Amino acid sequence: MFYKEKRILVTGAGGFIGSHLVEKLLKSGAKVRALCLYNSKGSWGWLDYIDKNLKNSLEVFLGDIRDKNICEEIIKDIEIVFHLAALIAIPYSYIAPESFVETNIKGTLNLLEGARKNKVKRFVHISTSEVYGTPDKIPITEKNELKGQSPYSASKIGADKICEAYFCSYNLPVVIIRPFNTYGPRQSARAIIPTILTQLINGEKKIKLGNLKPKRDLTYVEDTVEGILKGGEIEKIEGETIQLGSGKMYSVEEIAKISMDITGKSAKIEVEDKRIRPDKSEVMHLLSDPSKAKNLLNWFAKVSIEEGISKTYNWLKENINFYKPEIYQL
Repeated sequence: MFYKEKRILVTGAGGFIGSHLVEKLLKSGAKVRALCLYNSKGSWGWLDYIDKNLKNSLEVFLGDIRDKNICEEIIKDIEIVFHLAALIAIPYSYIAPESFVETNIKGTLNLLEGARKNKVKRFVHISTSEVYGTPDKIPITEKNELKGQSPYSASKIGADKICEAYFCSYNLPVVIIRPFNTYGPRQSARAIIPTILTQLINGEKKIKLGNLKPKRDLTYVEDTVEGILKGGEIEKIEGETIQLGSGKMYSVEEIAKISMDITGKSAKIEVEDKRIRPDKSEVMHLLSDPSKAKNLLNWFAKVSIEEGISKTYNWLKENINFYKPEIYQL
């Protein structure tokens, strides 16, 4: 296997996608160094809950990518960097835009500089489909215009562009992987699928949601992780931006109805004003053209929306204590 004995750094390792990626790498025999955000509890985020035998072979570092000294230190002796650490919640970016610039742009710059000084073999940066804003045409290709419709999306555009600059200016072997909306076990309730499912599990007769019309291209986390891994493995793709999506999109209302069908639970959908985003900031539809991922990575989404929601629901039922369905999670 490609990753066996490879020295890997994963930033944002304690998060939703990051923890799944770390697990997959450890099972592949990689030597993983995981960066989790420093906290006084010593928590590793979701890595606290992975298989004990896997944790025994994992090196965890608590720190913050906003500190350039930490970034240079954790990249020493690393061959491949998977950079997932970011502030991601769009509603919170309206409240704390400076934090998003500091973490997502400056933090990425710090890691790129550390990677350059330590001569890593591949730097895989994880972008987001939110950089496209509401597109002028769909499906979206990697050549679509980028639009900063929220402080979050603007900060991720900045991060993507500083990665591009380091490839062009310093020949740093950067690959940008741009997932569309990923979902699955461990995702926070700020995202639409766990928002819906946790309320259903909690027995709510009214599901509180925001705008029901936006449409999203949804990819199950196992598929997204497979695409990210291919971004670190496939030869001669340095400098490329490759998006991961299913090529299908569903409205918020459609997702809610699919979720009710799968769970066998029914509830009235109630639009709550505080969940509505500013009109010019709301991205109304995101639909990927996944052909570049198929051509360069031999990747395509395998898990259907029905199967993925069912898997997520079953996991959430067993882990509902991690969530607060009764409150709006930014």
